Amino acid sequence: MIRKMSNFVQLKHLFIAPVLALAAVAGSAEANPADPTKVIRTAFEAADDGFDMARTQNFYSGWVSEVIFEPLVTYDYLARPAKLVPKTVEAMPEISEDGKTYTFHIKKGIYFSPDPAFKGVRRELTAEDYIYTFKRVLDPKNRSPSANFLAGKIAGLDELAAQAQKTGHFNYEAPLAGLQAPDRYTLKVVLNAKDYNFLNVVAYSAFGAMAHEVVDAYGQQTGQHPVGTGAYMMEQYVPRSKIVLVANPEFRGYTWDFKPSTDAIDKQVIKDMQGKKMPQIGRVEVSIIEENQSRWLAFQGKQIDFDKMPDTAALSVLDGDKLKPAYAEQGIQLQRVVDTGITYTVLNMKDPVIGGYSNEKIALRRAIAMAYNNREEASLLRNGQAMKLEMIIAPGVGGYDPAYRTSIDYDPVLANKLLDHFGYKRGADGYRTMPDGSPLLLKYTSNQGGIGQEMSELWKRGLDLIGIKTKFIVSNFADNLKAATSCELMMWGAAWMADYPEAENFLQLLYGPNSGHGNHGCYQSPTFDSLYVKAMALPLGAERNQIYLQMNRQFEADTAWVLNTTRIRSWLVRPWVKGFKKHPILHAEWPYIDVEKH
Repeated sequence: MIRKMSNFVQLKHLFIAPVLALAAVAGSAEANPADPTKVIRTAFEAADDGFDMARTQNFYSGWVSEVIFEPLVTYDYLARPAKLVPKTVEAMPEISEDGKTYTFHIKKGIYFSPDPAFKGVRRELTAEDYIYTFKRVLDPKNRSPSANFLAGKIAGLDELAAQAQKTGHFNYEAPLAGLQAPDRYTLKVVLNAKDYNFLNVVAYSAFGAMAHEVVDAYGQQTGQHPVGTGAYMMEQYVPRSKIVLVANPEFRGYTWDFKPSTDAIDKQVIKDMQGKKMPQIGRVEVSIIEENQSRWLAFQGKQIDFDKMPDTAALSVLDGDKLKPAYAEQGIQLQRVVDTGITYTVLNMKDPVIGGYSNEKIALRRAIAMAYNNREEASLLRNGQAMKLEMIIAPGVGGYDPAYRTSIDYDPVLANKLLDHFGYKRGADGYRTMPDGSPLLLKYTSNQGGIGQEMSELWKRGLDLIGIKTKFIVSNFADNLKAATSCELMMWGAAWMADYPEAENFLQLLYGPNSGHGNHGCYQSPTFDSLYVKAMALPLGAERNQIYLQMNRQFEADTAWVLNTTRIRSWLVRPWVKGFKKHPILHAEWPYIDVEKH
């Protein structure tokens, strides 16, 4: 899922989610056990883009949506590596012998949070809600960035989407061979071919059940009126400023009972949480604080309960992998984790200056990549809280090879020779022109907040060394993401966090048919695409991983991106927060933790 920094705009719209009288849920078999006096305060370093996950892949939108919408399956809170478990289903699905048919049995008595869209009637979750949700992702009018997760997979769904593309109307009532509800609580999904990652896809937040009544009621504003069956519901929403969630009174609750992994922290987590009725926390307050220093001051002032330590604070906070005494004495918990994510620079293959597949255009992109010192980003800009990225796939994800080394490294001397050879000549001002003598000007777009300015300065130093003039543009993350989705940005500093723990989730960002969805540089390589299709047909394991390595080499040959770093996160948690353990895929800990009165 895409994540980065965003802008705090002046125009704010206040939305208060309507909450129906508690009498409406008096018939619940189990009331949500959350204590309204238990409050967690946290902060995001960038803004969401609304909470209609069919229409966005914004990291922060997904963070909140995880606790509002419920997919069929999810991940165990403690298990490492990440392990799928039932969410709204009685058990993991029955899978046919040929691996193409999945049968899910949905639990009875799961209800959507109260909302006027239901006209005062309790609304139970059914199999049809998942059919509707899956269809929405392929509805052309939604232009879903997650469409590639389902495209080509479910029998009849692509044909229905193609018909909607022609007629301008998606027929949600049309029966599909691939999406069937034999009864109210049974969902049968039939695939076109065996898909070894299908359950990981189903666990993604874009496939958390939505009710058609909500979309009918709010239309284009559905993203600001999220209504799901999850543990929390929206109480207050000030776009790009504040999000307040409260316990969903319809949520059925659960008993905390997770088994330990091999992580040392699990023993204490279990001691603090075992047997508790969940969720415990009744209110979640999220502030959007883009600037690292402001967010760090908020944590130090105990205005937020946990946060990632800013890289700039590493020298004053950490002594190696431990807290310095001034912080340890406060009882602060430290959790150091390597992101299951990557940072990179998108290069637009459709751009008239840097795009294209001729030798001179590839040489230009290769020289640009060799001008960026990602080791310096890791050591200086991030104070050692990152590692140089060697491949497209993040550490901790299936298909990652720790022995792999990229063929493109920081080397401005060689970059200059490459540009000289392909006719990018220096002018009187020292800057190069295109081979035809026209001006050569790069446009690098960064996101406000964080270390965006420092990264732009690092880029400028490197590009000056090879004689390429660059214009640096600063804009907010949400706008940049929209422009990048349409392949409108020449160069853009981005990041991707794993939506599921397998390399496919990263490599699909470069798959040609995903241009205009998640492929933000519109990279289209027949060789890469054929390898992708070949890999998807293989079981997870060594043979598939070998093809992933070939895809990495092809990506390097075309120099479709510039690889930056993988970040090391230091999560700092106040002592009154119990049960906190950072998950590699899930982001919202709120339904799994507790907070003591303090």
